[in-house]
Amino acid sequence: MSLSARFDPATLSYNEAGLIPCIAQDESSGEVLMMAWMNADAVARTLETGRVTYWSRSRQSFWIKGETSGHVQELVDLRVDCDRDCLLAVVRQTGAACHTNRRTCFYTAVRDGEEVELMKPME
Repeated sequence: MSLSARFDPATLSYNEAGLIPCIAQDESSGEVLMMAWMNADAVARTLETGRVTYWSRSRQSFWIKGETSGHVQELVDLRVDCDRDCLLAVVRQTGAACHTNRRTCFYTAVRDGEEVELMKPME
């Protein structure tokens, strides 16, 4: 049985800067694409528009994924973890998720004490 209640972004647990981490996961492959930060307004905008919107700490402004690159993240599902201090955005990813033009930001592994590049930038 499932209980539903109206979602309020203010019920999430944000850090001292008013931010919450959001992990983006590809809907079809399950691949973890990236992690970025959201504030309450970014969460609300994401839910209203269906376009994943983050908070850029360096620019101190909203960052709609794909707005300039065309590498859009369309929201499929937004999930809240048990402590309400982390989000999982299940997305349909168009193009690269990483600013390095790779499919995922997690393209480096540490194996036997060495860094191993797992993928090259997309063509």
